[in-house]
Amino acid sequence: MVDEIDYEGAVEYVTRAAKERQARSLSALAVHGVMTGVFDKEHLYRLNHLDVVLPDGQPVRWALNLLYRSPLTARCYGPKLTLKLCARAEQEGLPVFFYGATQWMLDDMRKNLLKEHPKLMIAGMEPSKFRRLNAREKIELADRIRSSGATMLFVGLGCPRQEIFVYEFRDLLPMPALAVGAAFTFVSGELPHAPLWIENIGMEWLFRFCTEPGRLWRHHVFHNPAYATLVTLQLLGLRSFDSNGVPPRSELRYG
Repeated sequence: MVDEIDYEGAVEYVTRAAKERQARSLSALAVHGVMTGVFDKEHLYRLNHLDVVLPDGQPVRWALNLLYRSPLTARCYGPKLTLKLCARAEQEGLPVFFYGATQWMLDDMRKNLLKEHPKLMIAGMEPSKFRRLNAREKIELADRIRSSGATMLFVGLGCPRQEIFVYEFRDLLPMPALAVGAAFTFVSGELPHAPLWIENIGMEWLFRFCTEPGRLWRHHVFHNPAYATLVTLQLLGLRSFDSNGVPPRSELRYG
């Protein structure tokens, strides 16, 4: 489900797809994102039908290295990848589009991005409606993104809604669409990044839990121990997992 890919590979992959106007669906998954697929077979199917799933969290990277002997020396963190891609888009003259969050958060993102990348072409920014989009709204949104001239799309709707979004829009947009998790929150400056040493030891989840306990406690209380248990069982050869999933029977909330 998770691909062996680093920042350099991800930036090159997305940039090439943007230049060639290729539809590509990507997501940066940490432990919580991986576990959404474990507990929901329809969502597992979506995740495994994305073009690339990036190892966003350190525990995800560690599992790849332990289970599959991957040579990854760093995770591919959604917020950092977003900044790297914006820098490359500025360099290459590739317009970008942002969908999700609130208007004020997008305004702060625009200000912060243009401060660091003054020649970055932001083709559009549109906040989430925080409700289910109907069929007409879905088509109209895809039309607005296409007509904006954007060559890559960043989606920040929270997990799993953003993964559902890039899965459902993958055939409507001739560009790479990336579900980048908390990138909107961090780039806008709403929340601080964890210190690098905390990120490196895989304890960013604890730092974020301390900043947003009301929103994140369920993720960490249930998903983290379950993830560690399942990885251990697989490492010991005591359990294997079906990676196929079940095709979704209907479209779910993604707005």
